[in-house]
Amino acid sequence: MKILFALWAGLLFGTGLILSEMTNPAKVLAFLDLAGAWDPSLGIVMGGALLAAMPAYALARRRRRSLLGEPLQLPTATRIDRRLLAGSLVFGAGWGLAGYCPGPAVASILVGGGKPLLFFLAMVAGMGVFELLGRRGKRDEKQRAAA
Repeated sequence: MKILFALWAGLLFGTGLILSEMTNPAKVLAFLDLAGAWDPSLGIVMGGALLAAMPAYALARRRRRSLLGEPLQLPTATRIDRRLLAGSLVFGAGWGLAGYCPGPAVASILVGGGKPLLFFLAMVAGMGVFELLGRRGKRDEKQRAAA
């Protein structure tokens, strides 16, 4: 049942991305072009997503388990630090250069095209580098603490 629900949710999400044209890099770049031919339509899509998500998060905060019985793990971090700001800048730069973010890139791979696949592979490589650096940093911290 969990796998079927995950499949349904993924298909619904991907379909929404395709219908809203968030998988179209030209549309995304036009949304980000505030000083040129700005297209605000993706802002309306994102606002609609927020309106749909807000009641769902309010409901989730009052629950301990999902509708399928899994434990809910909502984000708890509230601190804005250097890592968050740097990650946001890298994410935004990648989005602005390529016209893709993770969800639309995956959906775009499925409807064809080499550019979203290249973006996806670069994204996965970046995640790998992040993990390696994070592990290395933790190891260095432990060594300093032991010394």
